[in-house]
Amino acid sequence: MSFLDQVNAWLSDPNRWSWTDKAGIPYRTLEHLRFSLLALVIAAVLTIPAALWLAHYRRGAFLASSAVNIGRAIPSFGLIILFWFLASRWELDTTFWPLLLALVALAMPPLFTNTYAGVVSLEQETVDAARGTGYREWQIMLKLELPLASPVILAGARVSFLQLIATVAIGAIVNDGGGLGRYIVDGFALGAQGYGEIFAGGLAAVVLALVCDGVFALLTRLATPRGLALQNARRD
Repeated sequence: MSFLDQVNAWLSDPNRWSWTDKAGIPYRTLEHLRFSLLALVIAAVLTIPAALWLAHYRRGAFLASSAVNIGRAIPSFGLIILFWFLASRWELDTTFWPLLLALVALAMPPLFTNTYAGVVSLEQETVDAARGTGYREWQIMLKLELPLASPVILAGARVSFLQLIATVAIGAIVNDGGGLGRYIVDGFALGAQGYGEIFAGGLAAVVLALVCDGVFALLTRLATPRGLALQNARRD
């Protein structure tokens, strides 16, 4: 059977499009998104408040720059393996915790860095004006700095989420919770007969990443205050 015939046969299987079959594309896609979204939310809760506070008081510049370097240096697969061994030692669910913890660790640096950079880049005159009108520090952070920095924060979330989409697929190597990456791993196990499944799984992951990238691009555009958008348009 040729490569194209393998792909066509694999995609033509009705079970691949079943919402109830765990081997179906819809189920694996939702599994992929579940891990990615959960990790992004946890990482955001852990990093955005801290970065917002540090940036407001102009502290932690070294920490922000270090976060960038750490984010670039962390090996995704190495983290998954590390947490897998720890979960096994502590008798935790190895199909859930190793991948989730690795994803959270990978998502934190871009979120922290972009939140910090977005707040620090705001004009000090704007903050001083809000302070002069009677705003308290927490009001300035939540009602002024956070909304104005939201496009930059969402850009960081966009980078993090795309990285998470790619990393979830790697997680299938060490457990069954790899979303669409399960097809790639299972395809390699079949040898030459699995090339169609490998291609289809990779294609599904790419399509999912492109769709998510488009969604985040739209969210970033919607989150940009109208005045700031007009100002950026004039600069361009």
